Order: sequence, then structure tokens, then C-alpha cells
Amino acid sequence: MIQIDYPKSLHKLRRTLNVSQQQLANILNVSFSSVNRWENGHYEPTIIAKVKLDELFDQVKIKPIAKQEKYKSIELFAGAGGLALGLEQAGFDHIGLVEFEKNAVDTLKINRPEWNVLLEDIREVCERDLEQEFNIKKGELDLISGGAPCQSFSYAGNRLGLEDVRGTMFYYYATFLRKLQPKLFLFENVRGLLSHDKGRTYKTILDIFEEQGYITLYEVLNAWDYSVPQKRERLITIGIRKDLFEEGIFEFPKKHKYKPTIKDVKLDVNPDKEHCKRYSKYKEEIFKLVPPGGYWRDIEPETAKEYMKSCWDMGGGRTGILRRLSLDEPSLTVLTSPFMKQTDRCHPLEVRPFSYRENARFQTFPDDWVFSGTLSSKYKLIGNAVPVNLAKEIGLELIKTLERINE
Repeated sequence: MIQIDYPKSLHKLRRTLNVSQQQLANILNVSFSSVNRWENGHYEPTIIAKVKLDELFDQVKIKPIAKQEKYKSIELFAGAGGLALGLEQAGFDHIGLVEFEKNAVDTLKINRPEWNVLLEDIREVCERDLEQEFNIKKGELDLISGGAPCQSFSYAGNRLGLEDVRGTMFYYYATFLRKLQPKLFLFENVRGLLSHDKGRTYKTILDIFEEQGYITLYEVLNAWDYSVPQKRERLITIGIRKDLFEEGIFEFPKKHKYKPTIKDVKLDVNPDKEHCKRYSKYKEEIFKLVPPGGYWRDIEPETAKEYMKSCWDMGGGRTGILRRLSLDEPSLTVLTSPFMKQTDRCHPLEVRPFSYRENARFQTFPDDWVFSGTLSSKYKLIGNAVPVNLAKEIGLELIKTLERINE
């Protein structure tokens, strides 16, 4: 016997009958407040009301919506779990995660021992029977998510198909789509993919998604617009299986009004060397001259020139050199290492880089999310992650789409 989702089923019933909550209450001979509470999920209908509703569903020939345990997903190239955690918070149940880097896998297993995490090369996983591997039939999976590292494809002037990109990491992502045919997919990548190889790389990717049976929608989202205290742009591609697609079935999340800054984040006080890299004495003395919110132009030109060496004669603003952030701005894009000369991010209150835990907060990981490996590995895992809050916002919109599909 199915468990009925009464809030969704009552909403569907009223839409079918084109009646208000009061009118439905009159039909069922119950009070308006009863219908209102049932549809808002505050209470379940009484046994007598459930019988009447069953009869009404039969009369209008619609099926009530079954309670959905959680929507099932598989994540590829899972990394440290930013995308997976956000999607879990949105309501997805991960039945499998594939990741080849040991520190990333250890991170996932420490934090979510119940997750089915495969420490394997995706190329080997792809060779197996994926329906058997993940115990799900083709077409039943709700979502495949992840972001494959992308590379140029070899062109001969013709449109490329899946077999033409064999051997690339994207090939294996697309192979998962072909073999499992999920209802939706989420493919995330850097904004630069749009212009990579003069746009041909991304065009090929979209063509291959279409070849696998999907309509695609894409947009560049800035994490700062979604309760993430960091400027970080990601290219988000959503795929909807062609047999399920209709106009307006998916919408990208709306921007939040409030945009958090560094002052909204818990900052560490003089963290030890196990949690935070340190500048050399020379660089530390230079950074003492830079005010919060400033960069190399805010110190004496001769001092800046001596520090910058060959970069002094480069063109452009070089605003990332000797960049010290202020409390009133968001973090710049969190990187995989605090020691990239042209992309400095100095702490606003202390003369040091941000600790790995501060970077994790900029990525909206909770403080109890443990990262495995050396200090350098932790910085790298965090820098490669998708911000958790951004992933959750996208996930909530994907859930809405799946709910529409199931109506």
C-alpha cells in the first residue's frame, strides 16, 4: 500500500477540480481549516476523510502522489563533497559517488560513512553493468551530478559524437548518462569552459548531451548571490531527458537579496601551522605595509617593484598581487593553494593567508566537516569544491522539477 503525500496530492486534486480550499472542504464536508492544515502538511486527514479522498481521486481519475523517500542520485568526480553535501541538504539520497583521489574519498567516508563511495578510476567503473553496480534500472535514477575535467577535442570540421571523445573524462560522464538515462543531470564547471577553444569544446559537450537524449539549459552562477561569502562563478548545465521536458520545467535559483561578506564568517585567531600556511618573513614584512582592502599600489613603488620583480613590467592591473582582503567584502575565489604569487589573499586582521578552515567556511562547509590528508591536500580539496550553499540552491530547484515530473 502506497504512502500518500497528502499536501501534494490535495494540491493536485484542487488543480484538477479547479476549486479553492474552501470549496474542497465543502465537497468533503469538513472545515476549511482542516483542508488548509492537511495541504500545508501540519496534520494528516482523519481516517474518514482519507476514505472520502480516495473516492474523490477515483471519481476524477487521478492518482494521488506517493510519498517520495528521497530522490536518488549518483555523483561523479565527487571531490571533497561540496556538491554532494549541498544536494543532500536539498533532499537527494546519494546511492553512489565515484572519486579517484584517496584524500577526497577518505574525506567523504569520514563525514558520511553511510554513503556508497567508490575509490576507483571512473574508466573502470564505466566498463561494468551500471544498473547492477548501483542497483537501479535504466531510466529510474533521478539525477547524475558532477563536473568532469574538460579538455580540447580533436576536430575535423564535423560535429562530434560520443565515440569521437573517447578517452576524455567527459566521455565517461556522458557514458553514465547513456547507460543509466537519469531523469536529470547537473554538470558543473568553470566559467572559462564557455570560451575554451573558441567555444568549440562546450558546443561539442552540448551536442553530445543532446545525442544522449537530453535538452540542456545553462547559466553562469556567482556563488555570492546564494549565501556564499565568496565571489566564485561556476558554469552550471542542467540536462532534462527529452521525454520529460516541457517549457519552464526548470528554473535556475533566484538571487538572494543579502550578500554575505568576510565579517559574517567566523575567523580563526592565530591558527597553528597544522591549520594555516605561513608567509616567509620577507613576504610577511611586505604585507604589513598593505592596508585591508588594498594591494601593491597601496605601498611605496620601489618596495612593490622589488617584490614583484618581472611582474612589475607586465600589463594589466595585476590586482591579485599583494592583495589583502577587507572585512566588508566577500572572499575572492578560494584557490587550491594560498601561495600563488599573482593571486594573493591575505587575511584582513592578521598578516597571514587564510587557514584551511576559514577557506572551508568561505565554501560554506560546516565546521564539523573533516578534511583528510596533509595541510596542502586540505587546501586543495577545499579549493576544488563546489560551495555547499550554491549546490543546495540548485538542488532545491532540481527537486521542484522532479516534483513536476511526478505529478
